[in-house]
Amino acid sequence: MQGLIPMISDENGIAALKWLTRAFGFKERTRLLGTNGELAHGEMDADGGLIMLATPTTGYQAPKRHRIYCEKAPQWAKVPWVSDGVLVYVDNIDEHYARAKESGAMILSEPEDSPTGRRYRAEDLEGRRWMFAPD
Repeated sequence: MQGLIPMISDENGIAALKWLTRAFGFKERTRLLGTNGELAHGEMDADGGLIMLATPTTGYQAPKRHRIYCEKAPQWAKVPWVSDGVLVYVDNIDEHYARAKESGAMILSEPEDSPTGRRYRAEDLEGRRWMFAPD
């Protein structure tokens, strides 16, 4: 059992499941729909780690949409750093990067070598930030 599980809200949880599969190579494990047809609970395998997703209330704003309405939020997004995001370890950074870029991920930093290994940063379709590093 994984000791820490990210729980992510998405304005369109079903679309997120599909996109995260295509762009980041995650694998859908669970999809439970609510009475309104939206994603009540989803689970994805992220290279051996578990991520949970759901579509919350209609008042929820994903980070990308929040930047439109919040005066300070665009300033937070000017740098490529991952804050309030998720770090995922993957086998091949360069292959993973190419897949994410081809699938429309906003690339925040190209693959780069660092003291902790090769990595890159990206945003998903709803503006959530992810960092990918070697396994």
